[in-house]
Amino acid sequence: MTEKPVIVVTGGNRGIGLEVCRQLARRGAQVILTARQPEDGKGAVKSLAAQKLSAQFQPLEVTDAESAAALRHYLKREFGRLDVLINNAGIFSKADGPGLTVKLETVRATLETNTLAPLHLSQLMAPLLKRSRTARIVNVSSGMGALSDMQGGYAAYRISKTALNAVTAILAAELRGAVAVNCVCPGWVKTDMGGANAEREVSQGAAGIVWLALDAPQDLTGKFVRDREVIPW
Repeated sequence: MTEKPVIVVTGGNRGIGLEVCRQLARRGAQVILTARQPEDGKGAVKSLAAQKLSAQFQPLEVTDAESAAALRHYLKREFGRLDVLINNAGIFSKADGPGLTVKLETVRATLETNTLAPLHLSQLMAPLLKRSRTARIVNVSSGMGALSDMQGGYAAYRISKTALNAVTAILAAELRGAVAVNCVCPGWVKTDMGGANAEREVSQGAAGIVWLALDAPQDLTGKFVRDREVIPW
């Protein structure tokens, strides 16, 4: 069994997820990079290897129960534990729109990936996380889900991230003393989702996630964090 922290990153094949894997690998973590498509995941691992960084690929469709269960089985067999679960995979539908007009099918699909999948994965991985002395769940949220600064538009995405924040607080309360659970806003980042006009580089967006995964106080739990600072829900 490895002494390195075993860390799962969902949606690790590109954007913020890939940069999180890169930064974690540089810190010496045992990175499990997951992606829906094997060719994408294997390509991401190969790109890290070209930088002399190590990560393992495991397929994961976050909305598929059998796929999630297979990942849990792999982790239990290979490592016997999980130290950190980073729920990074998310979608921003092109069909999203104002609350008055967005189709409910768009809201449902967005909730499935952005909210229910992190909840389900956390449920599945909790027993393995409880075997770690420094267990953490990091949910990648967004300032667009903050009720304290809620605006109109992009209703499906906003609702999904607000609900993810609620999942974070619930799990933090239920796992207090065993697993630290927090959500993080990476800011508006230059990715395929964020677009070229975004304010932040990918490395900046990933840094706060990595901090919560490895460096934040273990007793920091049930919080919404941006740039290592707790922000309002």
